[in-house]
Amino acid sequence: MAEGKPEIDPVLESVLLYCLKDARERMQQGENIIPFSALAVGETLFMEEHPGNTPAESYSSAQHVLAGTRGAKAYGFCYDGYINVDTDDESNVQRDCLIAEGGTPGAPHGHAVGQMYTIDDEGNVSFNEEVIYVGKALNYMVNLTPEEDEEVETEEGATETAEQE
Repeated sequence: MAEGKPEIDPVLESVLLYCLKDARERMQQGENIIPFSALAVGETLFMEEHPGNTPAESYSSAQHVLAGTRGAKAYGFCYDGYINVDTDDESNVQRDCLIAEGGTPGAPHGHAVGQMYTIDDEGNVSFNEEVIYVGKALNYMVNLTPEEDEEVETEEGATETAEQE
């Protein structure tokens, strides 16, 4: 990741990067990105989609699932969005960006990272190689305390998936 970013918990950073990789692969296969979460429990990620008619509905769904989950080390919430970028002529433009934000139990705030992309006239997606630090984010697990060796309690619908790399 780019220099100048604050120190991020290694498990959280791993989850956020995994989310971006997963979303990038989905886009390259022509899929639409439905907002999704990844919950790190031990060496396993539990993945869940959070569809909604509005971004607020997706955020609310993710918060509902993640805020009360005990036993997890970190979570990521990933979606297709945009960021504002300053240009050389000092104007501010919006750029398409996959964004992954997440947190860890008890941390005062979370972090968001992103990967900008463009789509050409034929619909081909090109990603910037650099993952950027977007900024601080809400931490849905702020009210949880870090716990060791406790079974994870997830909402119905969460499914186990690939292990972290």
